Amino acid sequence: MSDLAPETATRVSVALRAQRIETASWAYANSGTRFKVFAQEGVPRDPYEKIADAAVVHRFTGVAPSVALHIPWDKVDDYADLARHARELGVVLGTINANVFQDDDYKLGSVTNPDPAVRRKAIAHLIECVDIMDATGSRDLKLWFSDGTNYPGQDDVRTRQGRLADALAETYARLGDQQRMLLEYKLFEPAFYLTDVPDWGTAYLHCVALGDRAQVVIDTGHHAPGTNIEFIVAMLVRAGKLGGFDFNSRFYADDDLMVGSADPFQLFRIMHEIVLADELDKGIAFMLDQCHNLEPKIQAVIRSVLNVQEATAKALLVDHAALKAAQDAGDVLEANAVLMDAYNTDVRPLLRDLRADLGLDPDPIAAYKRSGYLEKVKAERVGGTQAGWGA
Repeated sequence: MSDLAPETATRVSVALRAQRIETASWAYANSGTRFKVFAQEGVPRDPYEKIADAAVVHRFTGVAPSVALHIPWDKVDDYADLARHARELGVVLGTINANVFQDDDYKLGSVTNPDPAVRRKAIAHLIECVDIMDATGSRDLKLWFSDGTNYPGQDDVRTRQGRLADALAETYARLGDQQRMLLEYKLFEPAFYLTDVPDWGTAYLHCVALGDRAQVVIDTGHHAPGTNIEFIVAMLVRAGKLGGFDFNSRFYADDDLMVGSADPFQLFRIMHEIVLADELDKGIAFMLDQCHNLEPKIQAVIRSVLNVQEATAKALLVDHAALKAAQDAGDVLEANAVLMDAYNTDVRPLLRDLRADLGLDPDPIAAYKRSGYLEKVKAERVGGTQAGWGA
């Protein structure tokens, strides 16, 4: 049982009941580094099996009802049928992620490529992704571009930004009234001299130019060491331009480790800014974008969902009145102590009680292990080609 005061436990539980965390189809596939992919038994062979695995995560956690797709990794002949399959398993299809970085044509960029034919091909794919959204009922189109240059003088910087703006505008115009565009940024890689969308400021400027349904997505691994990500969160929330997160953890660069594994205090600080702004249930997309290389796929996704829940629960425990009083009084240490008191609270009993109230097993990982699902899919998924992103 939780040691929290009953009214506090109730308030936090109500907020946690409404939280939704989206998982990504590629997290269930074989993945690794650019050097090696370590294959695992029981890995999905097609998008239908990926969704089946995502449904298992939702069944044991209760807060992961949607799964993001990546095109063309998840390309199928009938997306309406794929959506039907998801609904039958108790989940829905979520964010559609475009891919304009793997074709040989994109060697010098996609939407910013000097060749108009290549730019046309890339924009056609972005429009195709909106068509898929129409079929799946998805709200969000997520765009990340590997576009950039490796050497000074390779291309004109302002011209490339103009090409990018034109491509975004054409895609934005294709969106339905209830659909959004989420623009992701990344500091570097694979463009090592200049990346066309390298930071939140660049993404923000493009989104402002497009309109209200263009927003910035923060991948927590896409920053230089020491970057204050919660500051970026606060700024984008203040501007009404924070559309979503790609949650993961990093030690050095874009490591795509399990969220909360490298720096759980950072995850708490991020969620604190969300809670403080009363934005927890206002439409921000919380998605896991992780590369499960060594760890078992489904178990790792479950653990990541639990990590986000724990960080959110701690953020909900911050005494905002006490925090503001200390801040107004200039009491530096007391203000910090208010945050640390919340962070150091063991919220696991509260989350176990919440799951029990929802009719779930209080320990999702133990329940998953007992279910025999992994052994079942290992036996069933024999033959064919395992899904993976081909590193």
